[in-house]
Formats: sequence, structure tokens, C-alpha cells
Amino acid sequence: MQIPRPIAITIGDAAGIGPEIIAKAFEQEPQLMCGTFVAGDVQVVRRASAMVARTQARIALAVAALDAIGDVAAVPPQCIPVLQVAPVLGDLAWGQVNARAGAFAGHCLFWAANAALRGEIGALVTAPIHKEALHAAGAPFDRYPGHTEMLQAAAAEYLHKTVDEVPVRMMLANDELRVVLVSIHMALRQAIDAVTTESVFETLMITHDALSRHLGRVPRIAVAGLNPHAGEGGLFGHEEMQWIAPAIAQARAKGCQASGPFAPDTVFMRARRHASHPHPEFDAVVAMYHDQGLIPVKYLGVDKGVNVTLGLPMVRTSPDHGTAFDIAGLGKADPASLIEAVRVAKSMLIS
Repeated sequence: MQIPRPIAITIGDAAGIGPEIIAKAFEQEPQLMCGTFVAGDVQVVRRASAMVARTQARIALAVAALDAIGDVAAVPPQCIPVLQVAPVLGDLAWGQVNARAGAFAGHCLFWAANAALRGEIGALVTAPIHKEALHAAGAPFDRYPGHTEMLQAAAAEYLHKTVDEVPVRMMLANDELRVVLVSIHMALRQAIDAVTTESVFETLMITHDALSRHLGRVPRIAVAGLNPHAGEGGLFGHEEMQWIAPAIAQARAKGCQASGPFAPDTVFMRARRHASHPHPEFDAVVAMYHDQGLIPVKYLGVDKGVNVTLGLPMVRTSPDHGTAFDIAGLGKADPASLIEAVRVAKSMLIS
């Protein structure tokens, strides 16, 4: 799979499983990882590569320290290319919240985001960060709930716009299901208030535009209701009639093939692609809040889930799991979701 520019993989929280799954991805999928490099810390990746080799009784992959992005093409096979994009991190304990690790992860993310915005890299794939460590790092990182909001802020600054003028949405996807969220990281009470005609319409149009480019056709989008049975005609709530249905009508008037609102306890099954249901009714489901959409995707398998940020002027994907401090440094982490994130990023670049 040929891509025009390298893909950067940010190291994430160095105390978590990010460095380990990166090392394993380069070991297990050398052809797929060709054209990618790690934006992070050379010594951290070397430590991870050595740990993986030790726990698997294998020879560690070499780590090549890059001087510039353009050096990626010259790195030999069976090597992990790493560009040191922030000051050397130094010694760090596995599996512990550390402000230095949080700050380093933030620096790596902003470096990669700006490199993508300038066109120096084709896409970025982000290994997991730890939100507590990010908050402990202090300003400017403590103002962001997570990756998505940091990338949105970087894009807004680059485009000389306000954050509100660069709306983004989180899409969680695997081989069977795609789900886009109206709201992301906020309390459930706030998430319910965030279900407005404007927010649902904006989500539908972002989803329509992104998937139209990716699929090469108009996507079929199902919209989940907020309430049980999608409100049952107002018996269990009026949000569907007052806010969600009007947003669907507005989106359809703009050429969006959106349908609903549907009962949220069944709509995901109608959009799921699997062996006994190879032609689902929908290409994606718009869910009203974080857990409504993420539970069905993650239930199908965290190891295959990929987080894609829609609405950014760049391609960003991420594995659908966290830092897993409980197993960090033990050689037990599964790189499957990171591998899928790289695969999806490459497919988005050539679609």
C-alpha cells in the first residue's frame, strides 16, 4: 500500500502500553508499518523493544534515530524509526501516573498535529494517553479532556479560527460497525443538554462529508434516538420530536441520506456487518452520547476498534483502548487495535 507522505505514530503515555504495542506492530506487520515512524523518545522505544524481545525470547528490533522526517525512507527493514520530537524523557516507571509522561505525550501530539497541518506528514496515529497524567502536566495540557480536543485546538490555531469554527466528531469503527458521536467527553447530564437540532445536524453533515470521501458514494446514516424506544411518540421524552427529527430533515435537504430516529437498543444491529448479515441497512450510526455509541462497538472487540476523528483538516486515527497501566511493561499488550489504526489511516489517505 503506497502512501505519498510518511505517517507519524505518537508514542502516547510512555508509562503505559503505547511503546510496547508500537514495537509489536513493527515486529508483526513490517510491510504495513513501512512508511511510518514514531514521534516520541528514542530511549523509551528502545526500552520497549528490549522488553518485548525479553518476554518473547526473541531478538529485539533495532531502533533507528531519525534526524528528519525525510529519513524514514532510508530506514532498513526490521527497524523502528523514531524521531525525537521533544526533550529526552529519561527514566520512567511502568504503569504509574507521571506528570513528565503526560507532558511528553502532549508535546508529541501537538508536534504531530502541526506537522500534519503543514503537510509534512500524511496522517497521524495516536497511541493512548493517560488523562490523569495529562492533567498533572499542567498548562497547557490540563485544559484538554483528551486527544480529540487537543487536535481540534491545534487545527483551529493553524486555520486562524475559533475552536467552535472547527467542529469535530469522534467515529469508532471496526470491521462490523461504524458509530459517530454527537458529544464526546462530558458528563451525561451535559451530554443530554448537548442534543440540539444544531449539534445533531452538524454531526450528520460531518459524517456525510467524511464517509462520502472514504466510501466514494453517499453513505446511509442511521440516527439513534436519545430515549428508550426513541421516545415512543413522546411517551418517554420529547427530544426526538423537538430536536433530532428536525435535524434529520435539515440534513436530508442538504443531500444527506439520514434516517431515524430509531430505537437505540436495536439500531446498531441494523448497521452491523457480519457473516450472517453481509449487507447491513446502514453504513454508520450517529449516537447521541459517548457510552450509547461506544458500548456496542467495544462489545464487538476492543482489539479491532479504531478511533477516527472526523472534521479535521488531517487524517487522525487511534486504537480503541487506553494506556492499560495494569499490564504495562509485562509484554502482554495486544497491538491489534494499533495495527488496525495504521491500516485505516493508510486507507483514508488513498481513498
